[in-house]
Amino acid sequence: MSNRSTTESTTESTTENNGRNEGMVPTERRAVFSLASIYALRMMGLFMILPVFALYGETLEGYTPLLIGIAIGIYGLTQAILQIPFGMASDRFGRKSIITLGLLIFAIGSVVAAMSDSMIGVIIGRALQGAGAIAAAVMALTADLTREEHRLTAMAIIGMSIGAAFSISLVAGPVLNNWIGVDGIFWLTGLLALVAVAVLHFVVPNPVHTRLHRDAQTVPSQLKDVVKDIQLLRLDFGIFALHMMLTATFVVLPLALRDAAGLDTDHHWYVYLPVMLFSMLLMIPFVIIAEKKRRIKPIFTACVLALGLAEVIFMTFNDSLYGIVVGLFVFFTAFNALEATLPSLIAKMVSPNNKGTAMGVYSSSQFMGAFFGGVLGGWLYSIGGFEAVFGFCVAVAVVWFFVAATMQSPRYLSSHLVRVGEIDEEQARHLVGEFTKVTGVAEAVVLPEDGVAYLKVDLRALDREALRAFAEKDESIAEDEEKTKGKPATAG
Repeated sequence: MSNRSTTESTTESTTENNGRNEGMVPTERRAVFSLASIYALRMMGLFMILPVFALYGETLEGYTPLLIGIAIGIYGLTQAILQIPFGMASDRFGRKSIITLGLLIFAIGSVVAAMSDSMIGVIIGRALQGAGAIAAAVMALTADLTREEHRLTAMAIIGMSIGAAFSISLVAGPVLNNWIGVDGIFWLTGLLALVAVAVLHFVVPNPVHTRLHRDAQTVPSQLKDVVKDIQLLRLDFGIFALHMMLTATFVVLPLALRDAAGLDTDHHWYVYLPVMLFSMLLMIPFVIIAEKKRRIKPIFTACVLALGLAEVIFMTFNDSLYGIVVGLFVFFTAFNALEATLPSLIAKMVSPNNKGTAMGVYSSSQFMGAFFGGVLGGWLYSIGGFEAVFGFCVAVAVVWFFVAATMQSPRYLSSHLVRVGEIDEEQARHLVGEFTKVTGVAEAVVLPEDGVAYLKVDLRALDREALRAFAEKDESIAEDEEKTKGKPATAG
């Protein structure tokens, strides 16, 4: 899951333009929710097979446990390789054109997988699904269609839609498998991709301006600095490890539920539904403590240990339905909390103008983790059974714990954007000094070519009134806002 932080965004306060505290205008709301639905539909297509494919794969020609793992995880390889190039291509060829291309590739991959009766055919289909790598382009289009002061909220809404899609997928996969089979699920995901194309062209607004957004896009010239940052690399390893463990676990967990625990395949959703509901509820207090009480590092490392504990439970009690249920509950409580806190840590540790690039590398690491988790999970199962896979995940959690425990404690700062308009280098240098004089602003980068100030702020101390004077009105949004009020737009 290419997830953006919900915790940072939900605690972020809005910058007021022209002395007013404005919410999103209708065009922004329509853009954000429609793009979130596109992202969620695609993610559901990728994840609905996760809880059922290990069982379905046994019926395919050329079945081996290794090929099962490759089929589950191969989307991550193509997604990791292509998502940044797709985002860059959207700058040149247009956001909607590239997103449409990606969704059509995804739909073709779904059809290939649905029509295949061999493992190789399904692997090719899954690789094509991942090759429709629209994540970066969707984020860029979201940035085009929202003002800077609402950007974090917009990304949070998309992030929450991804989390919801994942949770729904774990429950819907077994239910749909009972109704239409895995090949039917592939057909359905192809249809959902075409629905997403329709939403893109008939619901999502067209951007007035397309420009580079350093808070939401990868900037190639920044990659060197981002990949040399040891603290960011620790977090990239974390998301890599998290999704490697997730995918490896689900290479074998459906088999353990059926064969060792004796739960009929049609009833696997009986386990996933309550586990996902209660684990999501339980993780909320941990995320609140991490952010509000500024205890993010202790909560973070504790969740990594909890992941390891869950894998120990799987390894020890994989022949017990109750043992697996307890293990899943611990696993997903920790998993959901880590999914929320990892992007927040990235945002806290990265330079304010490098955030988009850091998130691009982070997302690529996540997808590579899914790929390696599938491959290693399938291979380990073929040579050592359930215990080998779960034991490997325990080892990954132990390594990750030491990596996390030795990271720096984050500064409790949030990203904040202010559009300052057309300025020159001298004015930009002057504005840096002026911004850093504002109470609560810890760091400021003003780039005249972007017309944006990228800030790191302490929300508890921030003087929001002082920031209002710096913000320039976005005329395209102002025009939309005036139209919604039934007034003529002015260019003042």
